[in-house]
Amino acid sequence: MTFMEKIMGFFGVSEEDEPYDDDELEHEDGTSHHLKGRSNIVSLHTQKNIRLVLFEPRSYEESPEIADHLKSHRPVVVNLQLVRRDQGVRIIDFLSGTVYALGGNIQKLGNNIFICTPANVDITGSITDFLKDDELKDLR
Repeated sequence: MTFMEKIMGFFGVSEEDEPYDDDELEHEDGTSHHLKGRSNIVSLHTQKNIRLVLFEPRSYEESPEIADHLKSHRPVVVNLQLVRRDQGVRIIDFLSGTVYALGGNIQKLGNNIFICTPANVDITGSITDFLKDDELKDLR
């Protein structure tokens, strides 16, 4: 068995199979459909695995590292609980500009937690606050 025969066998094609040359496709209900081209091959594995990066910056100086992940088409979840509020605002401002330039998106997931995505990742849906500030006061 030659190398080519092994590859063809792997894909379920053998030399005895005749190529399909008919320009019409007949359905079970008797209707026929004219085929315009015979090269309608679609790969099922076109999308590679996407890696989600979790990041907890400790200062504003780490913002370019987060932007580098976004430029490499990786979504990033940013937890700002370890930085002061003013530093967190600067980081979000920087990342907002980055995702805008890349055609991406940024959304708040929770208290001081954000997700930044490049253009190749879509975010569907939204997360609402579970308890509003007024409801928290009532619970105390």
